[in-house]
Amino acid sequence: MPNPATDHDTVLPLHPPVLAPVADSGASFPVRRIYCVGRNYAEHAKEMGFSGREDPFFFCKPADALLVVPDQQAAILPYPPRTSNLHYEIELVVALGAGGRDLSAEQARAAIWGYAIGLDMTRRDLQAQSKKQGRPWETGKAFDFSAPMGPLHPVRKTGLLDAGAISLSVNGETKQSSDLGEMIWNVVDTISYLSGLFELKAGDLIFTGTPEGVGPVVAGDLMVGSIAGLGELRVQVK
Repeated sequence: MPNPATDHDTVLPLHPPVLAPVADSGASFPVRRIYCVGRNYAEHAKEMGFSGREDPFFFCKPADALLVVPDQQAAILPYPPRTSNLHYEIELVVALGAGGRDLSAEQARAAIWGYAIGLDMTRRDLQAQSKKQGRPWETGKAFDFSAPMGPLHPVRKTGLLDAGAISLSVNGETKQSSDLGEMIWNVVDTISYLSGLFELKAGDLIFTGTPEGVGPVVAGDLMVGSIAGLGELRVQVK
């Protein structure tokens, strides 16, 4: 069967695929898109100036914003340009092994391939400027290496993660600490809702929102994220 990606000439070299490692395996997960949920924990919504349950809203990061963090190792995150207020946001990442439109709760649950620990790094000052001017968030959210993520753990090994501790420390001091059960929109509901806006496909990642306690990091800081059942994610700012 012809492969349109390889069976004809291209005017530029093809970009390499974005691959995420699978824990305890030599296999990789090919990443298609990265969707992110905003304000999905009530206490974080309050610290950002909002309250109450609202319909979920989403923004995207490019797939190549992913910063792959090997298991049991620390990745280096270059401090990004044009900001003096780089923030961490620890999140559960959901990887989809199937997709579709207008998925039911049952279909959304069946679409989950696995989970990982991720960081939604944010140039908060640029995001604030965008909000004030009514502009998109890309400069604050979608910059290079803005999505550090650890290895993916298949759901067949972890079971469905709808509760469990989630935390982040900076230089050994706990900054964020909550439970996945505190999400306003749980994983299944998020997938179902998102599938009404986009046709989801295998290879999509969803960063599911962060709990309260977000804050800045500077060069030299070591962030350690943890989610029950998924181990740790270690990222140092340089």
